[in-house]
Amino acid sequence: MANIKKLVALASQHLQPGEQVHASVMGAYETKIMGQDTLRNGVFLATDRRVFFYGKRMFGYNSESFPYSSISSFDAGKGMLGKSLSFFASGNKVTMKWIKTGDFQGFMDKVQSSVGKKSAAPEVAASKDDVADQIKKLADLRDSGILTEEEFSIKKKQLLGI
Repeated sequence: MANIKKLVALASQHLQPGEQVHASVMGAYETKIMGQDTLRNGVFLATDRRVFFYGKRMFGYNSESFPYSSISSFDAGKGMLGKSLSFFASGNKVTMKWIKTGDFQGFMDKVQSSVGKKSAAPEVAASKDDVADQIKKLADLRDSGILTEEEFSIKKKQLLGI
């Protein structure tokens, strides 16, 4: 697994302009890819706007974003193999386990104090054409098997503000 400082630097390249990282943790992110349970090694960043996952792959990366306004609950624990955290965002359970590196307490404090809150950063309103183009791109990803129907529906609803 890569060094946490290196992963945070790589992840920071994918943040929004002016977005600030408050804390980060590194571990194994449990998720589903094409309906199958899988683990992705990487970092979770607690920024001033959201929780952001970044995982380096041999040829590319994986990332996922969870705005604080979509997080409904947050839990943490500690076991023999390290610390763990989980939260519910837009009805999906998000879990990272085997956390041994990073500012775990700082991460927890930032997320717990921000859960359910809207971002303080100004959001740029997307035009209807931009939303339509993004939905078309998501549909192409779904049709090629990269996104599941469920993932497509969730992202589409987010874009439409439903």
